Amino acid sequence: MVERADINSVLSEIRNMRSQMMQNQRVEQDNNIRGRIDGPERVDKSPETPSFGDMLSRAVGNVNELQQTSGDLRTAYDMGDPNVDITRVMIAAQKASVSFEALTQVRNRVVQAYEDIMNMPV
Repeated sequence: MVERADINSVLSEIRNMRSQMMQNQRVEQDNNIRGRIDGPERVDKSPETPSFGDMLSRAVGNVNELQQTSGDLRTAYDMGDPNVDITRVMIAAQKASVSFEALTQVRNRVVQAYEDIMNMPV
């Protein structure tokens, strides 16, 4: 019975903390809204969106990094490194494989779109 009372008190403290957090979030949201309404407009700042080429090169770099990590882990496992287990090697290999497959599909779609545009009558 003593343990149950402790659990109930802990639960009530958690609920109190949660309600305080929710209040703080509401106050912060209200302040943000007021700041947007009452504050000066931002004229010079425009959100910088990366170009398609930048996004594509970042994706290729990410796939390359995953494949290098996979290869390094595989080599370390083959060399008998005790800090590398087979599960990490297999997970890294699957991540590299899935990311490469996704990049290949994106490339195929881009090439298909390019071919469709080139075949349009002018």
